[in-house]
Amino acid sequence: MAKIVGKYKMESSENFDEFMKALGVGLVMRKMGNAATPTVEITEEDGTYSMKTITTFKTTEIKFKLGEEFEETTADGRNVKSTITIEGNKMTHKQTGDKKKEEKDSVITREFTDTELIAECKVDDIVCKRVYKRLD
Repeated sequence: MAKIVGKYKMESSENFDEFMKALGVGLVMRKMGNAATPTVEITEEDGTYSMKTITTFKTTEIKFKLGEEFEETTADGRNVKSTITIEGNKMTHKQTGDKKKEEKDSVITREFTDTELIAECKVDDIVCKRVYKRLD
């Protein structure tokens, strides 16, 4: 099994603008999101994971235990309920939007290899692929 804990730098991104648009992200925030080249740092201590996403615009961090629902404020400011699980080399991150605000649900599947992290982001029928290179 590939190591999940580590530091990753984004190398490529496909369809991210369409993904953000489907989530209802505004034009200015989408332009910033598309311009960013995030670094993701994943750590784990005593069963609690931390995933920090660092860009020149903003740094976000979530802390979670596998399989336990938690409140998350996404980088674009949505408040969602998230649950993250790991099966083999894949981490599945389910984000449930606030139905009262008509927010959409999304799923981010992160596949880990020895050299990279491949993130597939889905909302409705829109799929975005982002590839990160392992730095450590």
